[in-house]
Amino acid sequence: GNTENMLAGVPPKREFPMRESYEGIHRKRQIEVAVQLFDAMGIARDDAERRTDWVMRGFRQFDAPVSLVLTYDKYLEPAAISQFDLGAFSHAIVLAAWERGLGCVINGQGIMQSHVVRTHAQIPDDEIIMICIAMGYPDDSFVANDVKSRREDNQNFVRYIGFDD
Repeated sequence: GNTENMLAGVPPKREFPMRESYEGIHRKRQIEVAVQLFDAMGIARDDAERRTDWVMRGFRQFDAPVSLVLTYDKYLEPAAISQFDLGAFSHAIVLAAWERGLGCVINGQGIMQSHVVRTHAQIPDDEIIMICIAMGYPDDSFVANDVKSRREDNQNFVRYIGFDD
């Protein structure tokens, strides 16, 4: 469902507002990690078939054996605090999984066609689909697993007050 819809050009339809394309520094960072991934995997910029295959892997949850779909109660809309809570919960799931030798990818691609996910996973209509987590034992020989996105130094966006230097 997900991959077929995306390949057919069906526009993404998430259940919560989200920018479908980034601009400025956010677009620059998105391109940087894509370049890192494609370089590591030996996918040339003009290799449309392999690039598309990689993108479709994301819609298939990177072919992981488990996909967790995190939702929140529609009653809680507008749900900024619920979304924050699910972010913290996602992080806790990933840390607990890593502790047990499992790999995870928190993945927004897997819910870009939320109606497909809802039907397949039998998620009731009173739940909002927020994010998914692909989970399985990591393949240490798969070069994409070694790619680490660059992060902004928190000194640039966190203001520390009351801490000794």
